[in-house]
Amino acid sequence: MSSEGTDRIAVLQGTLDLIVLRVLQSMGQMHAYAIATRLQQVSQDLLHLNQGTLYPALVRLEQQGRIKGTWGKTESHREAKFYAITKAGERALVEETRRWRQMAGLVDKLLAEEA
Repeated sequence: MSSEGTDRIAVLQGTLDLIVLRVLQSMGQMHAYAIATRLQQVSQDLLHLNQGTLYPALVRLEQQGRIKGTWGKTESHREAKFYAITKAGERALVEETRRWRQMAGLVDKLLAEEA
């Protein structure tokens, strides 16, 4: 629970990688702040990523070759690194989405048994 009394979602490392790849696939090239803002919008304010969470994920994904970063200017003319999904990232997204759905289905099934 946050101090405002709303539930926030804690994101596991693999889950964050998956949703960052999905955002880049659907929205195209974006800088980190735009990625964080988009995830906050899509989650209806339940997901807030700080720099200490998002930047390590971006570095990790870039090191894995799943995204590629290039420097450019934002709409407000500030220097920023823009990230785009790579072909390897596209393949990883398909595989990780399959794994996520399989795990989510298993958890859902197990939770239903407890009810």
